[in-house]
Amino acid sequence: MVDRWLEDVKRKVDPSLLGMILVHNGVVRGTSKTGKPVTGMQLSYDQAKLQSCVERFKAREGIVEIKAWINEGELQAGDDIMMLLVAGRLRTDVLPVFEELLSIIKKDVVREEES
Repeated sequence: MVDRWLEDVKRKVDPSLLGMILVHNGVVRGTSKTGKPVTGMQLSYDQAKLQSCVERFKAREGIVEIKAWINEGELQAGDDIMMLLVAGRLRTDVLPVFEELLSIIKKDVVREEES
């Protein structure tokens, strides 16, 4: 998926506007933040909120593309949770958007329960 996204962005975006592409691939950890073993998690998300966030951040200065995918259902340790791509002109444009959008998705869009 990520390879396809990268190819798509590089093919569609004017090279003079593209200087950085950041990708996040979140994975179900085998232990929780407190060190407790995690066998899996139940994951869902609000598609409308995700789309709204992506569109809002895509409108920011210097951002040329954002792609997001979130897995749903019963996930096991090692499974992909989410993939996020933010592409733009400069590091100073892309990094803050990437960090803020990732935080909002994890806090306000995704609903998860560890098992």
